[in-house]
Amino acid sequence: MLLYNTLKRAKEEFVPLTPGRVKIYACGPTVYNYFHIGNARAFLTFDVLRRYFEFRGFKVDYVQNITDIEDKIIAQSLEEEVPFREIAEKYTRAFLEDSAALGIKKPTHQPRATELLPQIIAAIEALVKKGFAYEVNGDVYFDTSALPEYGQLSGKKIEDQLPGARVLENVQKRNPADFTLWKAGKPGEPVWKSPWGEGRPGWHTECVVMSQKFLGETFDIHGGGSDLVFPHHENELAQALALTGKPLARYWMHNGFLNIDGDKMSKSLNNFFTARDILAQHSAEAIRFFFLSKHYRSPIDFTRELIEESERAVSNFYSALRAVDYKNIICSLDGSCQDSEQAFTEAMDDDLNTARALAVLFELARKCKNEQLPRSQREQAALMLVRLGEVLGFFTDLCQRLSEALPDLSRQLVELLLRYRREARANKDWALSDKIRDDLEHLGIELRDTPDGCEWKLKD
Repeated sequence: MLLYNTLKRAKEEFVPLTPGRVKIYACGPTVYNYFHIGNARAFLTFDVLRRYFEFRGFKVDYVQNITDIEDKIIAQSLEEEVPFREIAEKYTRAFLEDSAALGIKKPTHQPRATELLPQIIAAIEALVKKGFAYEVNGDVYFDTSALPEYGQLSGKKIEDQLPGARVLENVQKRNPADFTLWKAGKPGEPVWKSPWGEGRPGWHTECVVMSQKFLGETFDIHGGGSDLVFPHHENELAQALALTGKPLARYWMHNGFLNIDGDKMSKSLNNFFTARDILAQHSAEAIRFFFLSKHYRSPIDFTRELIEESERAVSNFYSALRAVDYKNIICSLDGSCQDSEQAFTEAMDDDLNTARALAVLFELARKCKNEQLPRSQREQAALMLVRLGEVLGFFTDLCQRLSEALPDLSRQLVELLLRYRREARANKDWALSDKIRDDLEHLGIELRDTPDGCEWKLKD
C-alpha cells in the first residue's frame, strides 16, 4: 500500500509500526460553530482511510480530538454573551450529530483539550527545562531557532517568516517564527493556573499531548486538511521532536482544498456552507460520493450540478440492487467477483484512489442491471457491490433505503414499464418511449437516460 507522505513529498510504502495495527490521529474540530463543508472533506477522507484499513484486516486505533478551548471559542462566547463552555458544548453536540448524519464512524478515542490540562502544562514545563521554550510576561513561546529540524514538514525556513499575513508581529518573541505554548490570561477570559500564572494553552500543544496520550510518542499516520500543514502540524512536529527526539508520526497525510463554484469559500462572498446546510438538502451518501469522486489530495469544486450528479450516482447503486431484488438474495459470495475486489484494492492501495475504486462499483452496478447475464452472476455482483461500497461508507442503512422508494409491487410495475420502454427504444418507437416517460413523470417518477441504462427515482 502506497500513501503520499507530506513529510517526504512522495508516495511511500505504508509499513505500520506494529504489524497488524494502525494508529491514526486526525485533527478534529474547534467547536465554536457548525463545521463547514470543507471540514467535512477531511473528516470523510480519514473515515474512509480508517474503514479501508479495517477492511484489510488491521486493528485501527483512531483518535480525533475536539478543541474546546481556543481564541475562536472565546470570541464566539463574547459575541453570544454566554460562558465559553456553553459554546463548546453546544457545537460539540452539533459536531457529533452532523458527523453521525454523514455516516462517519465514531473514533476509538475523542479527547477534549480541557480534559488534559495537567498533561499539557507538564509538556510545556518540559520544553522550558530542555531549553526549547521561554517565558515572557506570563506567555510561553517555543524557540524555533533551538530546533534545527524546524520547517521540514512545510518546507518553510525560519528566516523567511517575517511578520505578515501568516506571522503576527509580537515584540516579546525572540524570532517571528516562534509560536505560543501558553497564553497569559486577559480580563473576562477563561484561565487555568500554571507555573507562569493564570492562562490557557496554545492550540498546537493541545494536539501533541492528546495524540501522544492515546497513541504513544510516535504513531503511524497524522492527518488533516492542507491548511493545517503550516503552522499547526509543523508546530506539533517541532514540539514532539523537542520533547522526545522522535517524530510525532511517520506518515503525514493532507486532503486538498474545497472551492465553491470556482471561488474560495467565504462568508463575504455569500458562498459559505456548513455541512448541516448541505445535509438539509442532499443525502449524506451523495455528499460522500461527491468527495470520493476526486482523489483526496486534489482540489475539488463544489457546485449544485455536481452534488446533484452525485445524488443520481448513489441512486444508481440502489436501483442496481433493486434490479436483482437484493433483500431476497439467499446466496453468499462465491469468489466469482474476486477480480472486482482486486481492482478495488489496487485502486485503494494506490494512495487511497477512491475515484478509481468508485469505477469498480459502477461496473458492478452495470452487471446487476444486465438482464443478459445469468441471475447468479447478477446476484454475485450485487453482493460484491455492497461489500466494497461499505468500505467507502455507503449502504449503512441499506434495508431502509431499499424499502423506502416504493412498495415492492409498485417497484416491479415501474421496472416492467421501463422494460417496455427499452424495447420501444430498441425498435426506434420514440413516440411510445416518450409517452411512457411522460406518463411516469406525471405520476411523480423521474427518469434519466444514461450510457448504463435508464435510472429512475421519485420526485422530491
